[in-house]
Order: sequence, then structure tokens, then C-alpha cells
Amino acid sequence: MAKESMKAREVKRAKTVAKYAAKRKALKAAGDYDALQKLPKNASPIRQHNRCKLTGRPKGYMRTFGISRVTFREMANQGLIPGVRKASW
Repeated sequence: MAKESMKAREVKRAKTVAKYAAKRKALKAAGDYDALQKLPKNASPIRQHNRCKLTGRPKGYMRTFGISRVTFREMANQGLIPGVRKASW
């Protein structure tokens, strides 16, 4: 499990990105890079990091499901993910 502070930081970043999205788009279209520099660092979507929705794990993230590979494997073995079965041939 990730620390709660790390999870909260990512949520805060996501809110900041959403808040400044329209402003960033307008400034980029106008080519006003000085004004872009004055926006908060966390307003840039590149600073966001994908994390597991359940555990907050930053590595091994599966975009399709929004969870880490470890959590995915546990849930798939328990049959909690519809349409996913363990391969056997």
C-alpha cells in the first residue's frame, strides 16, 4: 500500500490539472510561453502519474483496468474481474 499522503498528492495534482486545463490550452494556442511558465508546476498534465486505484502502487499499472499488475492477478484468480480467465493450453 502506498502512503496516504502520496495518494492525496496525486488527487491534488489531478484537480490542479483540471482547473488550469482551459487556461493552458488558450496560452499554448496564443504562444504565450512566459504566462505558461507562471502557472503552477502541477498544472501540467505531464506531472501526473498513474497509480493503482485500490492500493496506490505507482509501478506495474495496467491502463485497461486502472489497477496494478499485483492487484489484477489477485482479483483475476478470485474471479472478480468479468471476462478474465487464467490461461491454460
